[in-house]
Amino acid sequence: MYGKLILECELLVRTGMHIGGSSVFSAIGTVDSPVISDPYSGKPIVPGSSLKGKLRTLLSRSIHQDIEHMPDFDEDAEEICKLFGSSKPVRTARLQFADAFVCNEEELSSIGLTEIKFENTINRKNCVANPRQIERVVPGVKFAVRIVYDVQGSQEDAEKDMRLLAKGMKLLQMDYLGGHGTRGSGRVSFQNFHLKNFEAVLDTSALEDIFKEVETYELLPV
Repeated sequence: MYGKLILECELLVRTGMHIGGSSVFSAIGTVDSPVISDPYSGKPIVPGSSLKGKLRTLLSRSIHQDIEHMPDFDEDAEEICKLFGSSKPVRTARLQFADAFVCNEEELSSIGLTEIKFENTINRKNCVANPRQIERVVPGVKFAVRIVYDVQGSQEDAEKDMRLLAKGMKLLQMDYLGGHGTRGSGRVSFQNFHLKNFEAVLDTSALEDIFKEVETYELLPV
């Protein structure tokens, strides 16, 4: 069986999230560390590469069980390389991650999509403070996530792959996305899953059931 499976869901920001953009040309007095944004609209985005990389790393950690000595990407477990790809040997990833754009801007029109968080680092030797300004996406912002899966086998093969992807999403909901996660930033949730076939004949209702567990498996439930 061949074709494509399109997975759509929403990524909900639970605590301020910072996925950094470029501050090379920032003027004096502006934000030291802005979030990455869409150059066309100026709104924050979640790059597909950021989501893909975090999911892959968390899955590799869970399988390898040694966070201090992680394998190179090409040495990841077979099931991870199958989904996320490798270069030696060359293997095309079955998953394709699109950049995720804000999908509920109107709900946050009164407060905006981002905030400026002020932080200080203290020099331990002379106690001099080094203040900085970090831009974060505010809690409540939702991003429309779209992942395309290349179907290359049976319904059972697809279910196995989707269970691995769902596991990565569960792990992410117990971890963080972006920077400053050990200080509380970047907690996210996945919700409102929908799967549809494109030139494939998979049982999408059975696959959607796999992701129902993701919605209840999180660090900050409401």
